[in-house]
Amino acid sequence: MKLPSYPLAQVNLAKIALSSGWLILMGPGAAAGLVPACPGIHVTILGIRNSVGTVDCALFDAPKGFPVDVLRSAMRLVAMKVPRNEARCDFEDIPPGTYALVVLHDENMNGKVDTNWMGIPKEGYGFSNDAKASLSAPSFKDASFVYDGETLALTISLHY
Repeated sequence: MKLPSYPLAQVNLAKIALSSGWLILMGPGAAAGLVPACPGIHVTILGIRNSVGTVDCALFDAPKGFPVDVLRSAMRLVAMKVPRNEARCDFEDIPPGTYALVVLHDENMNGKVDTNWMGIPKEGYGFSNDAKASLSAPSFKDASFVYDGETLALTISLHY
């Protein structure tokens, strides 16, 4: 049985194929640097010194465990291989509230911040609000920000 041919249907399929191709071409590469359309906390990490290891982002919703007890206390974790000198962590489906972020460039992928004999980190780290680590890590209060449930774009620069 031969199915009937409809030129209009072929044109519409061609338009759909063209549109799909256009969407693929305009996907992630074209959106770089723009505020993401999807609600969530979108974090751009800058200043990654090399492409060795992973970048680990931890989102905390309370002071307990911030910033060192990531596995037990962070509400969300994102880890990725380092693609180049910048990366992005996306946290979606996050309710409105007060949060703080810590980012680690775990060059040897051992899951912790490596320090020298004085306790100074040897790997890259950064905090939301660009909270400073002087003699110790900043507090949750220093790194915290309010999220309203919409789209929030943050930038964290790593320190080595």
